[in-house]
Amino acid sequence: MILGKKIAVVMPAYNAEFTLRRTYEEIPKELVDDIILVDDASRDKTVDVAKELGLHHVVHEENGGYGANQKTCYREALARGADIVIMMHPDYQYTPKLIPAMAGMIASGIYDVVLASRILGRGAVQGGMPRYKYFSNRFLTAFQNFFMRQKLSEYHTGYRAFSREVLLKLPLVANSDDFIFDNQMLAQAAFFDFRIGEISCPTHYSEDSSSINFRRSVSYGLGVLGVSLKYAAQKLGWRRSILFDNSPELKITRAQQDLDLEKNHGIR
Repeated sequence: MILGKKIAVVMPAYNAEFTLRRTYEEIPKELVDDIILVDDASRDKTVDVAKELGLHHVVHEENGGYGANQKTCYREALARGADIVIMMHPDYQYTPKLIPAMAGMIASGIYDVVLASRILGRGAVQGGMPRYKYFSNRFLTAFQNFFMRQKLSEYHTGYRAFSREVLLKLPLVANSDDFIFDNQMLAQAAFFDFRIGEISCPTHYSEDSSSINFRRSVSYGLGVLGVSLKYAAQKLGWRRSILFDNSPELKITRAQQDLDLEKNHGIR
């Protein structure tokens, strides 16, 4: 705990057999109260490794997508009493050693959301980020900052921390089950005026690191442009989007209140 806040790390996993153990070993166990892995129907031995490590884990019997995985992650963390939830990929692309700093920024009450940015500093390309991804990251971030009136260094990191309040109040159920979920979630946090902070994070790309192919990267990029325009249109009162609908049925509450995982979604 930090300042009496229970800290949970959630890891949305898909074929993370060869990197999960290394990621887990660097998580500061003296600080983190709960570690949760959600496996999205991996075709390798990710679940076996999770069992060997003694991780609390949830398994999707069918692949639901990256966004669907995160929805399960957050429902599970909230149901288990987390006050601060840190989402990180179990592919060792990001170092777990930043967990204390990220959790502290939220526990102190300074920020509601903290992003581990690969762009702050100078290590993204040196860490192996493909150049086309780096330049598309910079373009999309500039586009979003302009249309959303923000000043973030990037919107595309897979290493984030959220307060319990954020996870309870954002309409996450309205978000995509695919990769654009991450971007929609940040747009929602900005729309509802949550305080977003950043911390510089080194990155390490390897053959085992998770990554989407060029075609899906293009699809993701177009999705980012769409999210930004929907944000601006709703702020200006031109058009409403379900992404920024504050209806209670679009929010994630405690797992037992809003979702029967096993019965309705093939999760065990």
